[in-house]
Formats: sequence, C-alpha cells, structure tokens
Amino acid sequence: MFIVNITYTTALKKVDQHLNDHIIFLNEQYELGNFIASGRKVPRTGGVILSNVASKSELENIIEKDPFKKNELANYDIIEFIPSKTSKELQFLIP
Repeated sequence: MFIVNITYTTALKKVDQHLNDHIIFLNEQYELGNFIASGRKVPRTGGVILSNVASKSELENIIEKDPFKKNELANYDIIEFIPSKTSKELQFLIP
C-alpha cells in the first residue's frame, strides 16, 4: 500500500486551471481499482492519495499521467507501508 503526498509548487490559481482534468484522472484510477481514497490537505497546499497498486514503479507510471504532474504543478512523495492494524471497515487492507 502507498501514501502519495502531493505538494503544490505553484499558485492555487494555476492549480485550479487543471483541477477538472485532475479529477478525471482520479476517477479513472478509482475505476481501475488503483486508488482507495484521496483528498485535499488542510490548509490547501496539496493532497493525499491512498493506493493499493502492486509496486512503487507501477504507481510512479500512473502518477506520470496526472495533469498536476504533467504540468509541473506539484511534487509527489510516495511512501510505501504495510498495514498491520485497521478498523473493522478497513480489514481488507491487511495483507
């Protein structure tokens, strides 16, 4: 499992110009089963994506398609972790 920590590197005005395309990208990845959760940081300095793809290299290839990445609007920090404890609702995340 992976946490993708997205940090904007430009003004929100420019980010917002690509927001609809970013949402389309997210929707596609949810349909493919690659993402489990995502959302904005508070304050709005970027976002977070939880992904259950098989490998970091696969996730890096997926991120390359994100309009925020393609337009150099954000940095992406990928953190891999293995869930060992969850709530009952998220038990499916434990390998």
